[in-house]
Amino acid sequence: MTLRELSRPVLRTPLLGGLPVAIIGAGPVGLAAAAHLFERGIDFRIYEAGASAANSVAAWKHVRLFSPWRFLIDPAARRLLATTDWVEPDADRLPAGAELIERYLAPLASLETVASRTHTRSTVVSVSRQGMDRTRSAGRSTTPFVLRIRTGAELKEVTASAVIDASGTYASPNGLSSNGLEPLGADRIAGQLVHALPDVLGTDRARFAGRHTTVVGAGHSAANTLIALAKLARGEPATRVTWVVRRSGAARVSASPDDDLQGRASIGARVAALVADGEVALVDRFEIARLRPAGSSPGGEVVIVGIRRGEPFEIATDNIVGATGFRPDLSMLREIRLDLDDIVEAPRRLAPMIDPNLHSCGTAPPHGFVELRHPEPNFFIVGMKSYGRAPTFLLGTGYEQVRSIVAWLSGDVAAATAVQLVLPATGVCSTDDAGGSGGGCCA
Repeated sequence: MTLRELSRPVLRTPLLGGLPVAIIGAGPVGLAAAAHLFERGIDFRIYEAGASAANSVAAWKHVRLFSPWRFLIDPAARRLLATTDWVEPDADRLPAGAELIERYLAPLASLETVASRTHTRSTVVSVSRQGMDRTRSAGRSTTPFVLRIRTGAELKEVTASAVIDASGTYASPNGLSSNGLEPLGADRIAGQLVHALPDVLGTDRARFAGRHTTVVGAGHSAANTLIALAKLARGEPATRVTWVVRRSGAARVSASPDDDLQGRASIGARVAALVADGEVALVDRFEIARLRPAGSSPGGEVVIVGIRRGEPFEIATDNIVGATGFRPDLSMLREIRLDLDDIVEAPRRLAPMIDPNLHSCGTAPPHGFVELRHPEPNFFIVGMKSYGRAPTFLLGTGYEQVRSIVAWLSGDVAAATAVQLVLPATGVCSTDDAGGSGGGCCA
């Protein structure tokens, strides 16, 4: 970004009267946006694809977060909940996803001020401007947004004065191949491919017990799954665990004693111990090219084919857990004017601050509406989706993002620009892209 761009004044576009702000996604950051809008007296509607709020969190509800409660509750949401009989959790406890929902997200979503404005089972498939595509400029900023929404078999359209996209990235994982694509043959063994963070010791136990599972990826999502599989193997001796990463070692799983989040540091230390003790077989510098069935029986063993240290290499396995991180699904935004970084697919002004080659979770500088704005007035991408492919997001970052954006939308420029963010440092910054990262979980 040039000095001229940095010093250019930011012109505010007032909200269109009579229309609500549309929030896409009822996860932690979407609900926080709702709390801030309510405090500012701005009407809103939440459109959630799942059957209830926090739908993606529910998918990994068995996983314990590495951040304590004091980093997990948005200030505006806390103030709203404080008007009820809600009991705030112990600030130093590390909750699992299920507790995050039960103790915080579900009570917040059930508040009348939020629940009455939330539409579940409502998937936003497209966002545009009413009566104009992305090529038309005249009158654009004073034209309502239109959101096309699928509810079951029905498609409908609603209008909005602004859009806050907090839809996350959990449903759009990165590919397993080093080229970012799904490996050739993936469609032939789809039944053996498992999304990140399966419930190894709970509902998915039968799938993994007594079988060989290969976990692909080098972040905290991979680490959580490896720890669970190793625990399973102690009670089910025939269970085997292999860990595949692209680079040497697994630097993205922090085990630094200087990490302010000791829950995060302990995950790295535990995985390192599992590898050292032989409970997890680490296969590093392996680039996956193809997947194929090992035999003719459907649902049987599969073979991972690729290159390791310059030589052909294969792994026969029963399950493949893809923990290579996530990417934003931008398909619904084709008619919106975006300014995204070409590499990480984050807003261009934010991208240099979160480049995964340079920054850890605790080193992203403070940022708000200025870094998150796009050429499309009053449109913002927030939360994990705002980080694009960078794996360094923490919930506190998303809460500060929506606080700044909502202040801006309300006309409180001073509050919007006074962005301050203090997050725990990791004590380590990695420059290895070690086969992707699941760093978005569990903040």
